[in-house]
Amino acid sequence: MKLFDLSGRTAIVTGGNQGIGLAIAEGLAIHGARTVIANRREDHGAMAARRLTEKGLAAEAVPTDVSRGDSVAHLVNTVLERYGTIDILVNSAAVIVRKPAETVTEEDWNLIMDINLRGAFLCCREVGRHMIERRHGKIINISSTLSQVVQPLLSVYCTSKAGLSHLTRALALEWAAYHVNVNAIGPGPTITELNRQYFEEHPRDLQDRINSIPMGRMGEPQDHVGAAIFLASAASDYVTGQTLIVDGGLNLP
Repeated sequence: MKLFDLSGRTAIVTGGNQGIGLAIAEGLAIHGARTVIANRREDHGAMAARRLTEKGLAAEAVPTDVSRGDSVAHLVNTVLERYGTIDILVNSAAVIVRKPAETVTEEDWNLIMDINLRGAFLCCREVGRHMIERRHGKIINISSTLSQVVQPLLSVYCTSKAGLSHLTRALALEWAAYHVNVNAIGPGPTITELNRQYFEEHPRDLQDRINSIPMGRMGEPQDHVGAAIFLASAASDYVTGQTLIVDGGLNLP
């Protein structure tokens, strides 16, 4: 179990106030990490951090807009001032817009790309500078199975996640010499706050998704915690540049 021990390490989880991000933030904290939740809405972040601290876990929140370089820099500087190091970065902040490609606006494109891809890069860049200097660190980008396959009505989202998985490979190549591991997790269809209302309103689509998954069910946020612990810990020291698909076998057929 020492391979998965995160005691004494500091982790930042963007989008850690809900869904997959919150599940991963809690998992990292359970395994010993001091966890900093970074998200745009201050009250939501504080509520998520309080949920963890009430369980006896080390957590706090720093309001952050990942699409703004100055906000990301403030996050990194704040964490370094308080704890001295950043050992783990999880980029989970994301948005999704469902509509036919011909109706996608420039505002839709910019919103998705600014958070899903540009935001992840800004966080990687700021945290990466610190990790390069220390010659140690683990970065985990939350991509998607849609980085490899596509679905209707999600053209821009698919593109953003494909870009994120490719960014993961590019950074892994550049930073391997500094012992900074950069990997991604590719969740399959997972019920989260981002899509719960959609599936409630489209039960046939939900059933079609379930039918397409060999394991016969949709994913839950907790299904992705194990992969995150592995990629954040010493167990993955020789793994970099990978997108670990966690999808119940969806991509097998």
